Amino acid sequence: MTIGAGVLFLAVHALGFAYAIIPVQGTLNMMMRPDGTTLRYKWVPLEQMSPHLVRAVIAAEDSRFCEHGGIDLDALEEAIEDNQAGGRLRGGSTLTQQTAKNVFLWNGGGYARKAVEAWFALYIDSVWTKRRTMEVYLNIAEWGDGIFGAEAAAQARFGKSASDLSRDEAALLAAVLPSPNKWRVNPPGSYVRGRANTLTQRARVVGNEGLDRCVLR
Repeated sequence: MTIGAGVLFLAVHALGFAYAIIPVQGTLNMMMRPDGTTLRYKWVPLEQMSPHLVRAVIAAEDSRFCEHGGIDLDALEEAIEDNQAGGRLRGGSTLTQQTAKNVFLWNGGGYARKAVEAWFALYIDSVWTKRRTMEVYLNIAEWGDGIFGAEAAAQARFGKSASDLSRDEAALLAAVLPSPNKWRVNPPGSYVRGRANTLTQRARVVGNEGLDRCVLR
């Protein structure tokens, strides 16, 4: 490793350590949005987000979020088996991995980027709390049209604060996260509406079974 690479390695990890406390001010994905798209982004603490959104996102993206150490090996194995069987392609990425990608990396990039993403997921899981990981994720997740973060998404899609999102509104936002520039919240298509209805039910299970305990309890 060259001196320059070593300095960059230390600087990025120092920044990751600092993000355990300070808000994330910007990401590569925000800078790489399509030309002419206005950036809409406002950091808010997790206490100012509806718990319905937390549960819906756990239900949609990572039901074992409170149990794994940044990488869910069981989910990864299931995804590989499904993909090899010719089923719908699945990534197997945890919320922690998605947060690591959104904070430090960019979309795309193949296996090399996935390996770096996995490293940073393990790193932030060791220096951040689960609650902090969820807070960062919800603040920098993309919801399409240059909209980043739950507060900007709630304001743009429903004309209200993220703290006031209903169970159904939270499910709609969670439903489009895998492809926010393709699937729409308003008006939702039949696929998004059906997925949101499913997530509403799953979010109730998340709450009833305490799968949100590391974030909301």
